[in-house]
Amino acid sequence: MSTHNNGVDGSATFRAVPATGVIWVMGKAATAGYASTKEGWVNLGQGAPETGPLPDAPDRIRRVVIDNDDQHEYGPVGGIMELREAVARLYNERYREGKMPYTATNVAISPGGRAGLTRIGASLGNVKVGHVLPDYTAYEEMLGSFGTFTPTPFIGGHRGRRFDAGRFREEVLDRGLMAIIFSNPANPTGKLLCGDTLANWVDEARSLGCYMIPDEFYSHYIYGGPRLTVSAAEFVEDVDKDPILIVDGITKNWRYPGWRISWTIGPKEVIKKIISAGSFLDGGAVHPMQLAALPLLDPVASDKEARAIQACFAEKRQVMVEGLRRLGVRLDAPKGSFYCWGNVEALPTGWNTGTEFFENALRAKVICVPGQFFDINPGQRRPNRPGRLENWIRFSFGPRLEKIQQGLEQLEQAMRPA
Repeated sequence: MSTHNNGVDGSATFRAVPATGVIWVMGKAATAGYASTKEGWVNLGQGAPETGPLPDAPDRIRRVVIDNDDQHEYGPVGGIMELREAVARLYNERYREGKMPYTATNVAISPGGRAGLTRIGASLGNVKVGHVLPDYTAYEEMLGSFGTFTPTPFIGGHRGRRFDAGRFREEVLDRGLMAIIFSNPANPTGKLLCGDTLANWVDEARSLGCYMIPDEFYSHYIYGGPRLTVSAAEFVEDVDKDPILIVDGITKNWRYPGWRISWTIGPKEVIKKIISAGSFLDGGAVHPMQLAALPLLDPVASDKEARAIQACFAEKRQVMVEGLRRLGVRLDAPKGSFYCWGNVEALPTGWNTGTEFFENALRAKVICVPGQFFDINPGQRRPNRPGRLENWIRFSFGPRLEKIQQGLEQLEQAMRPA
């Protein structure tokens, strides 16, 4: 009898699935004694915004009410129609005035951002997919888990390389790409594609027939941009033909990470495939939470939330940038997101690599994320060589201002003991 794919005891074997970088970091922090309720700890690592009230923001939702027994039933895999319509209406009011509107058929609701991205991955087919370096750590496993496409590094975003439409076209043609996925604003670098540059990327994607998949989960976190929020949706011509798939959700931009509600917007025939993928991957988002999310998507309330976020997080950004520079960390002020991407190479010996900084910071009860985790390598196709990002660290200014100030003080005390 064949024992193919069986373990030594006759049981089935399973491939090793590594934790994504941030999950690994949080596991290390927990081993060192961290808990969110423990005094003295500051979490500048995990990518989560503060979730409490902000000045001039809409009131926070405190209760989720289930009005009738039907709401205990499974919701549609693609999302309840009311929420799909609300998402389409928000994008039409923000970005589509005088243009072809999105409809509910252009929207799929997913149970969180990772699920939305995984649905796209399962739907892409046998293609080469470009991805930016550095970028969101969870892309590594998502891009490496599907044998139907080949992930290919696209553009280095942290060294000031050209980020224009000409570079986009060169990369797509030279590498034979059929899709490109990237976060915008970027996690971890805070770089922002907007205005004419983003418009030109959309034009090139349309011209080349290359799917462009912007992860816009930080699109309310814009500092000095040309408009309140940013989205590739502004530059789409035909919502059912242009190869643009936008992913977003209430996790970051509405500061409800625990609700696990996201959406994908794109051509309706592609959305059908994405919904089909959800039927076997995740089964759909929680029905009552979709209903509870409806008032968040009101365009007036959404813009009010974005303004409140920017006022609050701009102050935290300034405190973080100035504090890190005082420590000797080299960085550019981010144009978007709530991350600072810092180079620690000039710091004293013992603090001047990402790993050493992370370990020393843990001893000071401060959590951050070593840059090596953002040098994503789907399927481990690139050789195991010393990382280009070994001197980089991602710092989050998602927590409350007083926690950021506390974390910076603890780092300074640890680096420069009396």
